[in-house]
Amino acid sequence: MNKNIKTITPFVIGIFLSTLNSPKSLDESAFYMFIIFICVITSILIRSFPMAVSVLSGLSIAILFKVISLKEALGGYGNSSTWLVTIAFLLSGIIIDSGLGKRISLLCINFFGKTVIGIGYAICIAELILGPLVPSVTARGGGILAPIVKSISKTLGSYPEKYPEISGRYLHLVGAHANMITGAMFLTGMAANPLVSEAAKDIFNIEFDWLTWAYGSIVPGIISLFLLPIFIKYLSKPEIKETKQIRNEVKEQLKSIGKWSKNEIIISFVLISMLILWISKPIHGFGTTTVALFGLVILLLSKTVSWDQMTKNYKAWDSLIWLGGLITLATSLKNTGFIEWFANNIQYLVQDFSPILILIIVGIIYFYSMYFFSMLTAHIAAFIGAIFLIFSNSTLNPFLIVGTIGYFSNLCGCLTNYSSGPIIIYFGNGYVTAPSWFKFGFIISIYHLIIWIGIGSIWWKLIGWL
Repeated sequence: MNKNIKTITPFVIGIFLSTLNSPKSLDESAFYMFIIFICVITSILIRSFPMAVSVLSGLSIAILFKVISLKEALGGYGNSSTWLVTIAFLLSGIIIDSGLGKRISLLCINFFGKTVIGIGYAICIAELILGPLVPSVTARGGGILAPIVKSISKTLGSYPEKYPEISGRYLHLVGAHANMITGAMFLTGMAANPLVSEAAKDIFNIEFDWLTWAYGSIVPGIISLFLLPIFIKYLSKPEIKETKQIRNEVKEQLKSIGKWSKNEIIISFVLISMLILWISKPIHGFGTTTVALFGLVILLLSKTVSWDQMTKNYKAWDSLIWLGGLITLATSLKNTGFIEWFANNIQYLVQDFSPILILIIVGIIYFYSMYFFSMLTAHIAAFIGAIFLIFSNSTLNPFLIVGTIGYFSNLCGCLTNYSSGPIIIYFGNGYVTAPSWFKFGFIISIYHLIIWIGIGSIWWKLIGWL
């Protein structure tokens, strides 16, 4: 697309939509907020401007036309998830710069990397082990695995600006999408999953606890993870088929880098401590972002890393700007009443269908509405109550309803490059362009729907949900 056309397209769309009358049942501020959001997402998709510029422009227009106040516009920058992503980016930079990332990636390749596909499976296994233990997709995917995936990619000679197709693109896609699957598999797999469980208790009066959640997800989840590296191979085939020669080089490199440095030991200790604190949150009550912040501060106070190094990590500060703004825009859609109007219209449209068909239709609409959200937590919080209310008088088994919507609440994160913290971090590493991420995300969404509706329904029939 011509550069000038890219530049004016979001504005043309915005001007055209603003000439239309808003639906009678929808407040004007909600309608204009929706238009602004559409324009920002369009700009991000076709890369009219850098992502941060697109988001700041949207916020500025919303303030200028008094759709939201300045205080509301800045609200997303005080969101804990915004800072968790920023800190994860900073930690990722520390791991890479210290050499720890290279050491871990070399060890990983040495033990698991007979092929690039084998490394893909190693990533999936790590996600499966950490999934029930680390109650944050960002901490698990963005803080722990993404830096390792990035280091492995570079060790294999794959860089964002040079040869991303060799291995980096493939490994980043596997890492990002495996993270969404493990988030869906466990109640503790994603921080907002308890919102689903609580809503189930409030509306259906059922206990959708940890065991029930895992019981319903275990079969489709394991199948999803097992097939993912193979499926993504057909979307972005790595050019390196086997890594025998590289593994020999890896052993030599492990010898050459020598013993663990003092900084590597300190960083490892801090990261392991953070992992333990994340896992033991029910005991001490410290939030994921709080723990991450403490970890970062300890590294700074111990002079393991300098503040000057932190300020040079532009990707971290860039993500702070555009993610905080996107969270504000998504939150404003809910606060202005657009989400409530959207949910009401869904109920009206599907009221004449059979209960199971309604569940499939609502589930798919809910799944793809993630295009309008920059945060899985916000997506769940905005819709979960309204969707469960649609089925409050349904003849369907409530466990089937809660399970379907609960699992979709995580899997839908596959769609965009801004859906969640780990996705943002994997995308931010630069191995996959925004248009490609949208294309792969849509194809993988079909993959998820086939497995979780198809194979999932067979499993749910066997356990008495269907």
